[in-house]
Amino acid sequence: MRIQIITLFPEMVLNLARYGVIGRALESGLVELHTLNPREFSTDLHGHVDDRPYGGGPGMVMCYEPLQKAIRKARGHEPNSRVVCLSAQGKLFGHEDVSRLRDYNNLVLVAGRYEGIDERLIEAETDEELAVGNFVVSGGELPAMLLIDALIRHVPGALGHEESARQDSFVDGMLDCPHYTRPGIVDSREVPEVLLQGDHQAIERWRKKQALGRTYLRRPDLFAKLELSEEQDDLLEEYLQEQKN
Repeated sequence: MRIQIITLFPEMVLNLARYGVIGRALESGLVELHTLNPREFSTDLHGHVDDRPYGGGPGMVMCYEPLQKAIRKARGHEPNSRVVCLSAQGKLFGHEDVSRLRDYNNLVLVAGRYEGIDERLIEAETDEELAVGNFVVSGGELPAMLLIDALIRHVPGALGHEESARQDSFVDGMLDCPHYTRPGIVDSREVPEVLLQGDHQAIERWRKKQALGRTYLRRPDLFAKLELSEEQDDLLEEYLQEQKN
């Protein structure tokens, strides 16, 4: 998988990419990460890539031509490419997008700055806009890195244990179950007894129950999309009864 980020701050992106899952995936050659700076495509003597907005108002807007040239170079002649603009106005990024975007050979992420990007550029040269939350940050670099991290977790060989990604929250439409490690008692708080008994069937049942219950209580928006089996109905009822005790 080849990922390219169009950004005014390539050092910011590349420094973040040195660590954790992303860094290991890059070192092992599972993923390629490249940056393109729009300033390199500016025809202005000083490398300007922004100008005042038509209609007035605060801030500056990123110009059409430098971004267009950067995107077209990044897209190249690879037919299996996707150009994504990171924008607070985009569709909210979710796990279904991870499954979809990881199938592209060449993923181009446009990280805007200032007040935004000339709308004509977004319409003409990008395939979609994605947001990572209902909030605004100063640029698209951090949202791009969040998206990349989520994608790389599902690249075969990127994680130490393949089951890790399959058991993440949202993979099956629910939140993950709680996790515990040693010691068994901390500040009078104990690890649930079922996790200490070595009964793998009972442990699996407990984890399913916790995931259902947590999703029901914490993310009703996700829970509303689930179609529960008879077993899941029973597990949820059991979980809710336990919460009352």
